[in-house]
Amino acid sequence: MKKPVIILLHTGYWVMYLSLLTMFFIILNSSKMHITSALLFRALFLNPFGWSAILSGVFGFYTFYTLLFKKFLTRQKILKLFLSAGLFAFVGSIITELTIYIVFHKQGINWGFGDVVAICLLLAFIVLINGATGLIMKGFINWYNDIKIKVELNKRNYETELAMLKSQINPHFLFNTINNIDVLITKDAIRASAYLNKLSDIMRFMLYETKPQRIPLNKELTYIEKFIELHKIRTANEHFINYSIKGDPTDFMIPPMILIPFIENAFKHAENTKAENAININLDIKHESFIFKCENSFNQNSQISSEHSGLGSEIIKKRLSLLYPNKHKLTITNNNELYKVELSLY
Repeated sequence: MKKPVIILLHTGYWVMYLSLLTMFFIILNSSKMHITSALLFRALFLNPFGWSAILSGVFGFYTFYTLLFKKFLTRQKILKLFLSAGLFAFVGSIITELTIYIVFHKQGINWGFGDVVAICLLLAFIVLINGATGLIMKGFINWYNDIKIKVELNKRNYETELAMLKSQINPHFLFNTINNIDVLITKDAIRASAYLNKLSDIMRFMLYETKPQRIPLNKELTYIEKFIELHKIRTANEHFINYSIKGDPTDFMIPPMILIPFIENAFKHAENTKAENAININLDIKHESFIFKCENSFNQNSQISSEHSGLGSEIIKKRLSLLYPNKHKLTITNNNELYKVELSLY
């Protein structure tokens, strides 16, 4: 919380506290026909009772606010907090009472033992009330600051993990795509130019359109479609990949780069480009949820299990936990030379 806001909170509290004291003295002097501002000033600031309430209040508030909160409440030492609160209430009342007596003794203060005890108990109560308020205010400020810190950390964590994910995908994807386009240039320059434009669109998407926490699903799907088209350069087999979308993606928002790592891994490890339906990608979109499925065949001797379940998948799991707490389900299976990913967002 910013310092000016904290100062405003403190100022507001003391204005309210003095207003309550003023109302109290108005009630005490209600028998007087004419209550003037000068009379209220004298009643509040030029008599021992007004100053006692102010000094004990300040002592209680800032002692609890600065000392007891940090020493006991933040460490959850509740019993010690209560014992210390009672001790400080007693000490504060004694200090205030002595101070008032020294300052106002020339006005003929004549307190008996009973008066001293009664005033001491009253001041201790005032110390406790203001101290409790100080604890509450300090707790609120700390709670607000903790929320801001957690939000900032989550944001930075999200940005860092997304950057790591991009850095993992870019080199492998770029290397293969550029090589494929280079080979295609000598065979079909027009197609090579079209694929180069698709690559340019993909890079623009990754650089400029993945900064928000969520983007329209349409943008992600456009990216995926161009990504698939670029990988099709590798084979003349039209049935190498099966890609289908069911439902309307309009107005549906998702985190960027959630789906593409799984698709990239599928292309990376589906080595037999002559096989039919070596990669199957399906998306079932409903009103407020969707199910994404991606599966690919692989050679068990290619050590796919360690690569498929590497850092990229772990980053995605962390991002999903952050962005969809208790609102997603990710299942990854790897058996019978078939790697399956199923992600549900709801």
